[in-house]
Amino acid sequence: STDGGRNLSLDSIPMGLPMSDPTAWATAMNNLGMAPMGMTGQPLLPDFDPALGMMTGIPPINPMMPGLGIVPPPIPPDMPAVKEIIHCKSCTLFPPNPHLPPPATRERPPGCKTVFVGGLPENGTEQIIMEVFEQCGEVIAIRKSKKNFCHIRFAEEFMVDKALYLSGYRIRLGSSTDKKDTGRLHVDFAQARDDLYEWECKQRMLAREERHRRRLAEERFRPPSPPPVVHYSDHECSVVAEKLKDDTKFSEAIQTLLTWIERGEVNRRTANNFYSMIQSANSHIRRLVNEKAAHEKEMEEAKEKFKLALSGILVQFEQIVAVYHSASKQKAWDHFTKAQRKNISVWCKQAEEIRNIHNDELMGIRREEEMEMSDEEIEDPSEMKETEESALVSQVEALKEENDSLRWQLDAYRNEVELLKQEQGKATRDEDTTKEQQMKLLQQALQGMQKHLLKVQEEYKKREAELEKVKEDKLKIETLLENLKEQESSTSRVCACSQEKECPVEKMLSSSPVKSEREVLLVGIISTFLHVHPFGASIEYICSYLQRLDSKICTAEVEVLMTRLQNTFRQELSGVGASLEKRWKFCGFDGLKMT
Repeated sequence: STDGGRNLSLDSIPMGLPMSDPTAWATAMNNLGMAPMGMTGQPLLPDFDPALGMMTGIPPINPMMPGLGIVPPPIPPDMPAVKEIIHCKSCTLFPPNPHLPPPATRERPPGCKTVFVGGLPENGTEQIIMEVFEQCGEVIAIRKSKKNFCHIRFAEEFMVDKALYLSGYRIRLGSSTDKKDTGRLHVDFAQARDDLYEWECKQRMLAREERHRRRLAEERFRPPSPPPVVHYSDHECSVVAEKLKDDTKFSEAIQTLLTWIERGEVNRRTANNFYSMIQSANSHIRRLVNEKAAHEKEMEEAKEKFKLALSGILVQFEQIVAVYHSASKQKAWDHFTKAQRKNISVWCKQAEEIRNIHNDELMGIRREEEMEMSDEEIEDPSEMKETEESALVSQVEALKEENDSLRWQLDAYRNEVELLKQEQGKATRDEDTTKEQQMKLLQQALQGMQKHLLKVQEEYKKREAELEKVKEDKLKIETLLENLKEQESSTSRVCACSQEKECPVEKMLSSSPVKSEREVLLVGIISTFLHVHPFGASIEYICSYLQRLDSKICTAEVEVLMTRLQNTFRQELSGVGASLEKRWKFCGFDGLKMT
């Protein structure tokens, strides 16, 4: 056998065999989806339509679509593919019996372009194989074995499907009837490493393209990186200080300030500048608190508006429901048609359901408000004292922080005064007047700060005195609580003695089959119900009656209670076969004689 592709032209084969039936040849080639060609390479039928893959005047029986690299769809059973005799130059192909099942094939390997062809004649050559299978498409290589089979590799995958169509055909070389010149073709998928390698390369290329598309999509949707923070300088510091005073640019400026502090830009020279910026940032706290309070106020107003609107809607729903009820009265109801009555009843039910939902929602809102009010009103005096103490502690801490901030401001002012004094000695006489004015202003500011400090210290002493009073009150309350606990322990001992005396009575009660007052009530109601039904009633019927009174009653509870009271209730079977039913009867009058 020789490897490699061998494309044979039509002129290289001797034309010794005449065409016995040109019409059959054209029909077979049409079934293969190819234009029929004569021996000279000219089309036999000039009216062949290659786009439709069929001849004019012949029904569409083509099982394959030429030019597509996909497996053709299955042919419906009402239009079977008619296989005809195929006449080639050196051989003839006879179709298989149409009533036989189609030849079996193995699972198609991925990217399959190679077929296995078995059942070849012993005298068959590569030229004959090429002549038969080159009609299916471009043949790249034929690998023929000494035994009667070969492997054929095509250029495209869809050509394999055309080659499989020839499976089952009987081949005869020329007009010879010798056994060595005949055979039955079996065409099946073959697994080749070249096909698998090409398919894997194609899959890797598709995967690369998909990854590239994903990367482009991710880059398109990735958020942009934040702008870089500028380096610290005196000019940038003044710009950021101005931005900190502006509410609209505060968030950008505070981020820049945070970055500078984390970078370590704070030193002895720039400390005053950073402190002034921190102080201006601190001034925004009051604004933020006011904004929060305003939003909370808006939320409360919105809640009130919603509640008022909901109550107005409920009033209108009540009016609509009242209209439906008045229309349902006999005085007006008799004048409506049957369809109108049905619509009115449906509308009434819908309006009542919606009204109940809105009413529940309004009641839930009011209940939440009442619970909040009750939580605020009902508070223990000890909790009140604790909250007052915590409030005083927080006020003291706030005063301490304010005192510290005032001290820092004093230090900053002193540093500025010292700097001004140093600059005053170097400055000219013309600037002395302005410096003196600045000194006076600073001294006045210092005096004001000192007065404020004294006031804060006095308030601090007052708060400490109040704290001591609160602690004393707390000790008194704790002693009162201990006395109350002792009184409760003495009362519990007295109750224990009384319970020991009542134990015999409870033992007597526990020995009875009825264990609670609720069960006594149930027994009475069931007895009355069964007394009205002398022939008995099923447990489901009894429970349906009880559940009208209390929806929490379950069938198992009632059945257990009735089985315990055997002298009061008796279970009997009634009916025959499928209509067999268990019924409970009241037998209290007979049971009274037995107990």
